[in-house]
Amino acid sequence: MIKLSLTLVLTCFCCALLAADSFAQGPDTLWSRTYGGSSSDYGYSIQQTLPDGGYIIAGSSFSFGEGAYDIYYIKTDANGEIDWSKTYGGAGTDHGTSIQQTFDGGYIIAGYTNSSGSGSYDVLLAKTDSGGTVDWAYTYGGEADDRGFCVRQTVPDSGYIIAGYSETVGAGGGDAFVVKTDASGNLLWGMPYGGVDWDEARYIRQTFPDSGYIVVGSTGSYGAGADDVYLIKIDADGDTLWTRTYGGTASDYGYSVEQTLPDSGYVIVGNTYSFGAGNSDLYLVKTDQAGDTLWTRTFGGSGVEHGYSVQQTSPQTGYIIAGATRSFGKGSADAYLIKTTWGGDSLWTRTYGGPEHDEGYCVRQTAPDSGYVIAGSTRSFGAGVYDVYVLKTEPVLSGIRGEPAAGTSLVLYHCEPNPFRDNTIIRYRLGERSRITVAVYNVLGQKMATLVDAVRSQGTHNVTWKGKDSRGRTLAPGIYFCSIQTGNTTATRKIVLMR
Repeated sequence: MIKLSLTLVLTCFCCALLAADSFAQGPDTLWSRTYGGSSSDYGYSIQQTLPDGGYIIAGSSFSFGEGAYDIYYIKTDANGEIDWSKTYGGAGTDHGTSIQQTFDGGYIIAGYTNSSGSGSYDVLLAKTDSGGTVDWAYTYGGEADDRGFCVRQTVPDSGYIIAGYSETVGAGGGDAFVVKTDASGNLLWGMPYGGVDWDEARYIRQTFPDSGYIVVGSTGSYGAGADDVYLIKIDADGDTLWTRTYGGTASDYGYSVEQTLPDSGYVIVGNTYSFGAGNSDLYLVKTDQAGDTLWTRTFGGSGVEHGYSVQQTSPQTGYIIAGATRSFGKGSADAYLIKTTWGGDSLWTRTYGGPEHDEGYCVRQTAPDSGYVIAGSTRSFGAGVYDVYVLKTEPVLSGIRGEPAAGTSLVLYHCEPNPFRDNTIIRYRLGERSRITVAVYNVLGQKMATLVDAVRSQGTHNVTWKGKDSRGRTLAPGIYFCSIQTGNTTATRKIVLMR
């Protein structure tokens, strides 16, 4: 365990991401928005919010605020129109890198700051209410450079887990760094991971059913090349269970990781200088639950590509990836969106942007339309040098535009609300009249409740789950899975039950 200085500050956090136009086959744009002022503003994180279906965005602003850069966070409605926007920071530099809606309807923001704290930069964590007012903020770190890049709320304790890097603690010039806090931001533990060279963590997710964590970043200490993609599996206390590296003899980097269903493996996105067609290619790696490689894919052309964000999609099981490309598109760089199959093969790609530099840093599938929202930065559009750029695509069901194609047997939409306390609505669409089973399972795979076991007509249906088992007993808070099956087709969604 590492003892770190913990400083209470009066801070908040910021976010946003992406760019727009077209490349190959893929969804058209429903709308795009820019946010910012006359200087440079960047968006790095986006999430759809409940119950309104709007969006929360976080990033950094040189146009607004008190210091050089301030955390910039924006709440919009479902059409991207601003509900409110805020900055948080001091006289120095403050960057917002990650944001998530919390179980109480507020927001948690991670980033780094030299306006407060103990060192040149410190990891920053800020909690706001639903209107964006900061409830509390803390810094974590020491005398050297410590930064946070990703935050997630954890279950069942409602605390927070942060990934980044630290030059204060560890074995090398910089080590991958994970901080765990309670629900009030009080430090529970901070752990470095790495060797004698530079190592960093860029993304973290809680894993199930073990309630540990999966961390991805890059390492110069281990692996085959100058830098390798670095995957670390840790338990709930931060102790290392195993590590893996991926890459070749050049430099390779990891930026995002997701646990996949139903195999409990992992999918990683980043960029590679070791493989592919160009100087740097977008790099997609699929592993089993032990981190062993199942397959790898590269995407790109003769220029430079980066992959920053990946998410497993539904109803068509596969992956959506956001990044940036210099090989395709209209400008010096364009936002790059790729949809793949479960096996990593490309279904379609698309670029978004104008004649200047545009990048996509985060992509999330939206409900209930199964489209996508992308956040990043743009120099092609907006009011300033760079603006936060957010783009919403049209509905994409089963990998094609519009409504499900004829013969599409099952579409399972996002459950709403999720997380929930009293009840959640499970919505699904049948392509034809068929017998369907809707059931809820716990993280151990045990069936908790059967909600539907009957023949249903073609069309869209709703079923409500009240957080109880088949005997009507109230279940404990935690992670559950809704599974719908018709014929040989099964779809699954994760549900978080709060009390």
